Amino acid sequence: MALKSYRPLTPPQRFKSLPAFEEITKWAPEKSLVEVKKRTGGRNNNGRMTARHIGGGHKQKYRKVDFKRRKRGVSAEVIGIEYDPNRSARIALIKYTDGELSYILAPDGLLVGSKVTAGDNVAPDLGNALPLRAIPLGSNIHNIELTPGRGGQVARSAGQQAILNNLEAGYALVKMPSGEIRRIHENAYATIGQVGNVDHMNVSSGKAGRTRWQGRRSHVRGMAMNPVDHPMGGGQGKSKGGGGRHHPVSPWGQLAKGFKTRTKHKPSDRFIMERRGKK
Repeated sequence: MALKSYRPLTPPQRFKSLPAFEEITKWAPEKSLVEVKKRTGGRNNNGRMTARHIGGGHKQKYRKVDFKRRKRGVSAEVIGIEYDPNRSARIALIKYTDGELSYILAPDGLLVGSKVTAGDNVAPDLGNALPLRAIPLGSNIHNIELTPGRGGQVARSAGQQAILNNLEAGYALVKMPSGEIRRIHENAYATIGQVGNVDHMNVSSGKAGRTRWQGRRSHVRGMAMNPVDHPMGGGQGKSKGGGGRHHPVSPWGQLAKGFKTRTKHKPSDRFIMERRGKK
């Protein structure tokens, strides 16, 4: 995927770098595979704001992506690569031999006309979904199940991939995109390849308005507030941490840097063989 840059005729265009959408072949979504997406504005069922900096933005419809690859042993042809406003990755519209349509995440390099299949005995080709025990070691995989049958949960965003390192005692050792090495049951399904839209991380919107179109509101620094509004507010001039020298915190006083928020004794700890970011 290529990015499109602009001549600096205006200040927003100077740093603007947007997707060229060269891989998109089908612009209108399949009507039978979309549903209404209600906006929350960051508010819960009581109307209270529980997620800040969310609101507005363009209307979106949710595309029903098949993360489980439910149809096993049936070949499908890719009939279109589409843009999905709900995720950073592109999605592929596939048509099974019996005429059923479905959406899957589009791996990098998947083309219209390609054949994809899910099942225990299919070839480990791009876009095919197999149990981890049937995938060759060292393969790049995405859309990985953490629990067999639950559907893909890991490596689903643009450019993400994990690596199948080893198979031992009924479990696969998978190196996650974060660098963490985790044990996953060998019957869990994963899809071959890297998620497409690899250059997504290099996109620069160029102006605040474009992020508002995406439903993201402005974020005010705590240091710019008054003491009544934030623990880091106030101080004479531009002070570090609101008059004092304490560490950055959230509006409710929780440390923002270096404070471990993971539960100390979490059941999934036994599946983590090596933590991310280990030096």
